[in-house]
Amino acid sequence: MTQDKLGSLICARPGEGPRVMLVGHMDEIGFMVTHVTKEGFVKFQQLGGWWDQVLLGHRVVIKTRQGGVIGVIGAKPPHLLPADERSKVVVKKDMYIDIGATSADEVKAAGVRIGDPIVPHSDFVILANEKTYLSKAFDNRVGCAVVVDALRHFQTAETPNQVFGVQTVMEEVGVRGATTSARAVNPDVAIILESDIAGDVPGIKEEETAVKLGGGPTVLVFDARMIPNIKLRDLVVDTAESLGIPLQFSAIAGGATDGAAIHLHGTGVPTVVIGVPARHIHSHGAILHRDDYDNAVKLVTAVVAQLDAATVENLTR
Repeated sequence: MTQDKLGSLICARPGEGPRVMLVGHMDEIGFMVTHVTKEGFVKFQQLGGWWDQVLLGHRVVIKTRQGGVIGVIGAKPPHLLPADERSKVVVKKDMYIDIGATSADEVKAAGVRIGDPIVPHSDFVILANEKTYLSKAFDNRVGCAVVVDALRHFQTAETPNQVFGVQTVMEEVGVRGATTSARAVNPDVAIILESDIAGDVPGIKEEETAVKLGGGPTVLVFDARMIPNIKLRDLVVDTAESLGIPLQFSAIAGGATDGAAIHLHGTGVPTVVIGVPARHIHSHGAILHRDDYDNAVKLVTAVVAQLDAATVENLTR
């Protein structure tokens, strides 16, 4: 295992043939300390995409040099707001983190400094039917886990290629780790493992997304910064059909993945995104289905096993 100079981890399975890059980003959305008021409240900058409505009242952990400091995100209480303000969404600039301090000196004594990262404080929970899991950061812990399980599979299984399992950094702030790790690996083909947006919740129309929890992994046919290699996409679809793996199709006009950087590496890299559906991503509590995860691992390993030199060469013919 090696590490590039931004911090992405690269695990290589030696072999002959094409260089296959399996990618899951290991960063999560969070925040950064930007200011401490004289009264001891912490102001923050978001890292990654947060929806203002999911923040108030949630616990966070400020990661200081001395250890974690727990706080809660607060704002002016509705009891003190004019009637016309109560129905409006509080924006992040009007929020703060309360660590229970009463002065800036107490915040300093707790070890909190400007620039310290902040992450959601949220437990992993197995839910009632025992096949659905609740946690923060399934975007993209789930993709990282698929990469790890695929590498475990290929410890003993034969494959006609070299497999590189990569855990990238800074995807949520501009696919930065993907850019440097692609230079380190120089892949011939790439498969991005991600969480995907489940649409089986109130308020989402089927034409917006038909992806459902428990309906199988997804193949992303379009996002804001990448269209997958068509032949590689079709290989994923055909493999799922031949193995009886349920597969769903996803298109996301308002987001992107590490594939945005990797597919543009060098003279171009055939790339596809395989996702595990999750509800409520980019919040303190996402939900996914274990069957979707297991089927994603099965699908990825089956696709990689077919990526011999002739198949990879044909992807760009």
